[in-house]
Amino acid sequence: MATLQHQQKPAAPMTTTSGGARAMDLYEKLEKVGEGTYGKVYKAREKATGRIVALKKTRLPEDDEGVPPTAMREVSLLRMLSQDPHVVRLLDLKQGQNKEGQTILYLVFEYMDTDLKKFIRGYRANHEKIPAHIVKILMYQLCKGVSFIHGHGVLHRDLKPHNLLMDRKTTALKIADLGLSRSFTVPLKKYTHEILTLWYRAPEVLLGATHYSTPVDIWSVGCIFAELITNTALFPGDSEVQQLMHIFKLLGTPNEEVWPGVSKLPNWHVYPQWKPSKLETLVPGLDADGYDLLEKMLQYEPMKRISAKKALEHPYFNGVNKEQY
Repeated sequence: MATLQHQQKPAAPMTTTSGGARAMDLYEKLEKVGEGTYGKVYKAREKATGRIVALKKTRLPEDDEGVPPTAMREVSLLRMLSQDPHVVRLLDLKQGQNKEGQTILYLVFEYMDTDLKKFIRGYRANHEKIPAHIVKILMYQLCKGVSFIHGHGVLHRDLKPHNLLMDRKTTALKIADLGLSRSFTVPLKKYTHEILTLWYRAPEVLLGATHYSTPVDIWSVGCIFAELITNTALFPGDSEVQQLMHIFKLLGTPNEEVWPGVSKLPNWHVYPQWKPSKLETLVPGLDADGYDLLEKMLQYEPMKRISAKKALEHPYFNGVNKEQY
């Protein structure tokens, strides 16, 4: 598990309230805003302060000791990561039981009024492109947030526009749904690969790699970058094989020369031989620095992909007011 670094402020104290009904008397549910991987998400009002929050209701696997240690580790990880301005803030934790006696956790998060998926959809519906400077600001914040979580030994593994929350007024962007993240501090664990949404899934995961690291998130960031430019997903596959075909058709079929070890991966087969297309034709509308950064994010060989930390220093971001974001 990643440890807190000395220069950070300690997280605000968090209460854990037992008794489901009593805990939830503190909040008024306003509307259901989503269904996460592990439970429902509600927009709610804190009765004492009037503050609007997002409540994530999570039913936990039963454990003789109450809340399983894995869930508590996950919560402490979320608390630590949510100190970063580009990670959605975990404000509180309420614990209770439902009528069946099962343990329920309510994670109380700051409320954000939209997400990147809806933001892109709004532009697409109006047949408009997202202004170049807005794309740059959003990408800078995304790279900053990813750099922070990677710097603390955590992979997100499910980065996609839907998991990037936004404030419409300020264009602030925050990474959410870190529930599937896992520490990648040594030893590097084997991961199941049925995690990432297909469209943003890295080729090494699609090809069955069981040991992978931070470059899987960078691939997702590259896919999101392209989508911000064109308003459409770059690789919209609906099965693992079709997803690989989409990638190979556009970026060229990889081989041992461009990606040493690719043919040894468990799901490798003999694929049709496609030549790579130019990024300029796939993602029209970027400047030269933008294409350079996108190319560095969509490298086949994972270790050749740019890191989030390095991406922040890329010339593409030279015009961004970095103090502000």
